[in-house]
Amino acid sequence: MLVTFSYVDTVDRLITDRDSVSGTEIEGLNRMLAVTGVLDTLISLTAMVTFLIWLFRVRKNAEILAPTGHRLIRPWLFLGWVIPVIALWFPKRIVDDIWYASARATHPARPPKLLINLWWAAWLTAVLVTYGARRLLVSADEHDLESLMDSASFDVLGILLYWVAAALAIGVIHRITKAQHRHRTPR
Repeated sequence: MLVTFSYVDTVDRLITDRDSVSGTEIEGLNRMLAVTGVLDTLISLTAMVTFLIWLFRVRKNAEILAPTGHRLIRPWLFLGWVIPVIALWFPKRIVDDIWYASARATHPARPPKLLINLWWAAWLTAVLVTYGARRLLVSADEHDLESLMDSASFDVLGILLYWVAAALAIGVIHRITKAQHRHRTPR
């Protein structure tokens, strides 16, 4: 994130005064962007794998709690995230079903799912904003500083939205895990 802010600052300084940024500074920033890009990818992959493992486990528990309460079969737990267009709503549908099955004991009617809706909205917005940032970057000429600035600004917004989505995902994980745990503990 700090590297992205530094990138935005560097592009801003280039727009204002091209001579205020040295070639060495640009090369160093590009190296840092490459390193943090690799780290970001590794962290993101680890988080995705961990989330999918959790999702498979709570889905299995939810199937025991409500065998007929699931609209999609198990392979969609993974496929729903990777197939374009379907990824816009299948994962949320799966989490909704898991939540409904898990929260039945405390909410016999449809349990509230505001947290899940907020998480999904933040996640989708982050994905779309980041996609837009990448498209701007790809289509920009390296000498078109305004387009590079727009791309960097969208990238910062996308990162912030991913952080919001991650915080909300932690809340979703906690809520579903806690609801399922209530079924295991004697009252």
